[in-house]
Amino acid sequence: MTETRWLDAREMAAWQGFLEAGSRVSRRLEQQLRESAGLSHPQYEVLVRLADAPDGELRMTELAERLITSKSGLTYQIGQLEKRGLVRRRACPSDVRGTYAVLTEAGRATLAEAAPGHVAAVREALLDALDPQELTVLAEALGRVGRRLR
Repeated sequence: MTETRWLDAREMAAWQGFLEAGSRVSRRLEQQLRESAGLSHPQYEVLVRLADAPDGELRMTELAERLITSKSGLTYQIGQLEKRGLVRRRACPSDVRGTYAVLTEAGRATLAEAAPGHVAAVREALLDALDPQELTVLAEALGRVGRRLR
């Protein structure tokens, strides 16, 4: 059994800073989207991913992978978006088990309306607090962490 590698002061500061910043940024973005568009942050991300996809549609399994969420969690979010007419589902013609999530025109319009405020909130909550060099380091470091955990 290997010995525990406890965090030193610098590592603890980085970890605690990551946790606090992540929670505060997430909370701020969630609040902004709820107030401006009546969307949760996961719902907004569903709309973004579908808008970026060819023909505005993705298989549910692929969408769940891109969003790093469970199939059941995605099914719930799609159901909420469907109730508002922002997304619809369609069966996959080549696989009876497959389902596509499809962005509707109302979904595109909602995304277009919500995006400017969301981008402003991302800037205010995170990006504007960093200088260009810090942004580069952050992007590289978090990208490396993401790739490692993939």
